[in-house]
This record gives sequence, structure tokens and C-alpha cells, in this order.
Amino acid sequence: MYIFEWFNNTFLKMTWLNDFMGWVTSTVFRQDPSSQIGAIIQFFLYDTVKIFLLLSFLIFSFGYLQTFFPPERTRKILGRYKGIGANLIGALLGTVTPFCSCSSIPIFIGFTSAGLPIGVTFSFLISSPLVDLASVVLLASVFNWKIALAYVGVGIVLAVISGSLISKMHMEDQIESFVYEATAIGDVTEEKLTRNERIRISIDGVKEIVRKVWVFVLLGVGLGALIHNVIPEPWITAALGADKWYSVPLGVLIGLPIYADIFGTLPVAEALVAKGVGIGTVLAFMMSVTTISLPSLVMLKQVVKSKLMIVFVSLVVVGIIIIGFLFNAIAIYLI
Repeated sequence: MYIFEWFNNTFLKMTWLNDFMGWVTSTVFRQDPSSQIGAIIQFFLYDTVKIFLLLSFLIFSFGYLQTFFPPERTRKILGRYKGIGANLIGALLGTVTPFCSCSSIPIFIGFTSAGLPIGVTFSFLISSPLVDLASVVLLASVFNWKIALAYVGVGIVLAVISGSLISKMHMEDQIESFVYEATAIGDVTEEKLTRNERIRISIDGVKEIVRKVWVFVLLGVGLGALIHNVIPEPWITAALGADKWYSVPLGVLIGLPIYADIFGTLPVAEALVAKGVGIGTVLAFMMSVTTISLPSLVMLKQVVKSKLMIVFVSLVVVGIIIIGFLFNAIAIYLI
């Protein structure tokens, strides 16, 4: 138990890094870390460096793993299963293919054009941006492993149930015709990669993802620092406190217009929880941002018709709200 706690504090929470940034704040910036300005500086430096260190390591590691699951192989694996089992495999494969919601949509088109059931492709589409493996470790670094694993569990359940219901509704006619006419990804010859090629792809993946998310991370950390150290706690709990019945739907609504991934929302989530916002409300906000943000919905609308779009959004929103209420109710057992 001691070894696990040491590992968690040293490599995930990086308590040593927080202490070091406290020294930097007082020595380099000549601000007392216990003062408001000093606390903002220390929070910003610590969270920024920690997230980028973890992000680079995790994206490289899981990017290497992802080279074994290119879209064509994923499609072949999914094609072997039927019914709810196929939805479960689709959701699980989504966890090892860390695409954001927008970049998952071209994969969705490829899967659909290859003849996979649309319910299975929607399970993948929900799971891929919501519960990738890198986000699990980052969640554990900010909160704890119980919350991280519970988040993964409910995310997969949401993806499986939503995809299964869409399958039962037989809404194939709600996919735009050009999708079925697209070249199926299964027609692409799967490459046999060497270890050096996999390493190079993983390094390129780190560069590409960092290039895409660094602005969101800095904005998220900056906002988190302000929430954590400037905005009075009573103001936040008055609007989003765990005792407010409307806090979860409000968290989902706030997340809708925001386009970011979990890496940019984690510092905000950390600050909100510290200010007394319910963990369920915070997770509902994060799920809304990563899964059903307006930019990703605009892209999805280009390939699905209105009826299917309404069903998809309704299922995901209702599911996220239920998950938010559930986490708020059992928060005492998780924190």
C-alpha cells in the first residue's frame, strides 16, 4: 500500500513538482506561495508542467499501442461480433484509439462505409473521445483511481447503451447516402510496421497532439488558477454546489459550446471540485465538452440526418445527466 501511495504521489500527482514550483514562485517571481498572486503562479506552473509531462509520456505510450489498432484492423475486429457484444467491443476499442470528437467522425464514416452496424459505430464514436486510456491516468493524477476507474466504467456503459438503442431503432436510412458510397477503410492494405517505425509514429503523435491541445491546456490551467484562487467559494457553490438539483444539467449546458478535450478541462475540473462543486457535476461538464461539443455536432450533422442527430444527442445528454446525479449521490465513497 505504501509503495502504491509513493508511486501515485511521485509519478501521478507529482507532489515534488508542486513543492519545486512553490520554490520557483518565491525565488524567481518573488511571491509568497501563500498569497493570492503567489498561489495563482504556483498553480499555473505546477499544473501546466505536470499535464504536459504526463501528456507526452501517455500519448507516446498509448500511441505506440495504437499502432497495433489502425482503423482497418479495428474495423476487422468489430466485424467479428454481433449484437450488444459488438457494441461493447466498439466501446472498448474506442478507449485505445484516443481521437477527439471531431477526428473520430472520419473514422465513423469509414466504419459505416465498410458495412458495420451504425449502432456499433456510434458506440465507438462516443467512447473514443470520452474514455481514452491517457485521460484515465490524468484523471487519477488529479483526483484518485476510484474516480478515474468509475469514470471509465460509466463512459463505456453510456457508449454501449446508446449504441445498442440506436441499433434497435434501425436508423440506417438516417445516414447521408454519400457515406455508404465512400471508400471503405477495409479496402486499405494494413501496413506491417517495424519497432522503429512505431516509435517514430508515437513521437509524431506526441508532437501532433501537443500542437493541437497546448492552447486549450494553458487556457484551462489559467482558468483553473483563477477559479481556485480568486473566485470566492460561496459564489461557485451558490450556482454549482452539490446540493443544487440543477447543477448537473447546468454543467452539461455550459460544456456544450466549448471545444476542448479532457486535457484542457481537467485543470478547470480540479479547481471546481476544490471549490465545493459536486464531482458528478464536474464530470458531466467534462463529458459534455469532450463528447457533444457544438463543433463536433456541426461536423456530425454533415453525415447524419436530423432524426438520428436528435436521437444521438438526446441519448448522450440524458446519459450524462444520469451519470452526473449518480456520481454526486455516491461522492462520499469516491473522494
